[in-house]
Amino acid sequence: MSATPEEREQVEARVGPEPTGEPEFQPYHHPAAGWGAANSVTRFMVREGALVDGPRAIMRMNHENTGFDCPGCAWPDDTKGLHLDICENGIKHVTWEMTRKRVDRAFFAAHSVTELAGWSDYELENQGRLTEPMVYDPDTDHYAPISWKEAFELVGRTLHALDSPHRAAYYTSGRLGNEATFLYQLMARELGTNNLPDCSNMCHEASGRALKASLGTGKGTVDLKDWETTDALFILGVNAASNAPRMLTALAEAYHRGAQVVHVNPLVEAAATRTIIPHDFKDMATLHATRTSTLNLQPRIGGDMALVRGMAKAILEQSSADPKALDPEFIERHTAGFEEYRALCEATSWEDIEHQSGIGRADILKVARVYREADRSIVSWCLGVTQHEHGVDTVREIVNLLLLRGNLGREGAGPSPVRGHSNVQGNRTCGIDHRPTAEFLDRLAEVCGIDPPREHGLDTVRTIEAMLRGEVKVFVGMGGNFALAAPDTPVTYEALRACELTVQVSTKLNRSHVVHGRQALILPCLGRTEKDQQRKGLQSTSVEDSMSMVHLSAGMKRPASAHLLSEPAIVAGMARAALPDSETPWEWYVEDYDRIRDTMARALDGFEDFNRRVRLPLGFRIKQPARELVFLTPSGRAEFSTAELPDVVPAPGTLALGTMRSHDQWNTTIYSDNDRYRGIKNLRTLVFMNEDDMRERGVEKFDPVDITSTARDGSRRRLHGYLAIPYDIPRGCAAGYMPEMNVLCALGDYSTQSDQPIMKHLRVTIAPAA
Repeated sequence: MSATPEEREQVEARVGPEPTGEPEFQPYHHPAAGWGAANSVTRFMVREGALVDGPRAIMRMNHENTGFDCPGCAWPDDTKGLHLDICENGIKHVTWEMTRKRVDRAFFAAHSVTELAGWSDYELENQGRLTEPMVYDPDTDHYAPISWKEAFELVGRTLHALDSPHRAAYYTSGRLGNEATFLYQLMARELGTNNLPDCSNMCHEASGRALKASLGTGKGTVDLKDWETTDALFILGVNAASNAPRMLTALAEAYHRGAQVVHVNPLVEAAATRTIIPHDFKDMATLHATRTSTLNLQPRIGGDMALVRGMAKAILEQSSADPKALDPEFIERHTAGFEEYRALCEATSWEDIEHQSGIGRADILKVARVYREADRSIVSWCLGVTQHEHGVDTVREIVNLLLLRGNLGREGAGPSPVRGHSNVQGNRTCGIDHRPTAEFLDRLAEVCGIDPPREHGLDTVRTIEAMLRGEVKVFVGMGGNFALAAPDTPVTYEALRACELTVQVSTKLNRSHVVHGRQALILPCLGRTEKDQQRKGLQSTSVEDSMSMVHLSAGMKRPASAHLLSEPAIVAGMARAALPDSETPWEWYVEDYDRIRDTMARALDGFEDFNRRVRLPLGFRIKQPARELVFLTPSGRAEFSTAELPDVVPAPGTLALGTMRSHDQWNTTIYSDNDRYRGIKNLRTLVFMNEDDMRERGVEKFDPVDITSTARDGSRRRLHGYLAIPYDIPRGCAAGYMPEMNVLCALGDYSTQSDQPIMKHLRVTIAPAA
């Protein structure tokens, strides 16, 4: 492919802000959250001028159905009526959205796109909220104002001119509400395509496919009450203190009641040590920290599957002397393939398990004993498990372990993937799926009166490939920052620039607005915190959290501009322009979102009586068949899997590198160049390394190094001059920040099991900078 050269250098545009001083590194030994979080939030609100709006938002965020849902992570709302169910990153995310800064027509008149392309991503977003629709003018290299009517007509004309509906792709970010999501997928399918790539294609696609294969449902089976009653929590590949900070409350409460809390991660993150919960005023006053783990294990990158296999092997070996180690009645009544799995575990040697996991047998037996002695166990995981070639097999191995002791279909037990963005799971539930089932399409056709296409559409990676080949000519991004979030950054840029039209629905300026097609539109939308006034009054939207609870979100603040439209209104405007003869009542839907929900109630399984149930306290939970021990698999049972262990040990001279967020970051939004929980200040272009690996390469702390990845096709990608940081990470492993390191992940380096880019398992060499 022409866009994959022999060697690709880093993208030079800076992501974070200009450093305020020299780089610093001092290992962090304090509790997670606590006064560190409180001080950070206060400084952030002062910097953003939000000392009035910030506290108001704090009192309205995550409050049943009377406030707005945090636009950050997808952790469930507290079930006990907590009035400050908030976290540091959630407050920063909301304050960032509520900024008083504005990006208006005068701003775009003063700055060309070429100039803006040279700005850092922090600088772009820090300009403030977008205020009106803009269109790119190639003659002046500036964005210029355009009316909503003209913008929608441009979208409609361009889509009409395509020789196939498959020439367009409709991307979705996780923050999109359920009602807009349903209209968006309806528009795409009425136009005739299932090209609905989304951020799940890069994050938890492996989880959905694995759970579907093992249990017949693509979601976890537990809820927050299960977390509150379980005897043992196993947390794999999760940096909770930064990515799901409200989980800290659940971890601290579990420790208090005597539950075992085991963290499995190549890095011992702050959430795996101690915490002070900010809304626990007594602990804050006395600086009393609570432990958040009873055991920490550090497998090599990609070694989780071998570790879990080792736990299962230990349980099976113990069962010969102690039949209670297994749940034979559950296995007999509800599973298929047990004997084959037992034979596989017996055939897998302890030497191979230790070698591939990077964990000694004694520690594996220790964690297996924790699992064996717990009556009820939950296994939770995030991208540290999924963003690998073998991500699907690893999640299925987790399910295997749960099935051995009947940890499914009862309180306090089951699989619990930790979704990232606030409504990424709701997006998939409400139809954003490039591989929809026939049953879903049949129901959509019956309820909505359309003839949806039946062939599979394009996911994220294949959308980029199709744009490069000129097969996808229109890209619509509903939220997010696709240019910066996707793999192989220069190639993604080239793909977007090859489009005839790119449309970005956004709240703030970002990289995807300055890396655009020959024609480009910026369509600014309301934020989650803002009031949504439509013809029938103020509207609420619904979101689904990572544990399948659906609840309403209602904004509290006057919109940043009178020219902003809601996401449902923008979708409806594009749909009417592209489908002028459509019988879908797009405008009628937007007048009153209850009308959308009434249609969703008839079209989506689990959404029956939607409008009444979503207004209940805390909303409602979508029914999960596997939780009721109903398995929609070919056998009608939970399926044991029998995958061989992959070889994840780096070749001599190479390292396995995983990308991750810093603490002061949310997805591609960077708040500062600091990473408090890892002890970093004024630095993002770094690589965390094991000290022995550094010595072997003649590298010392803060030495500049070159990082080179080698893709499956033999092509190479390089980052130059990154600073090496000695860190507690296993030999043969390294880590650094996304999105800067996305350039190292070749477009073709995606899992053959899930099609996810393998951003947590890149094969690299690191050497002193040339």
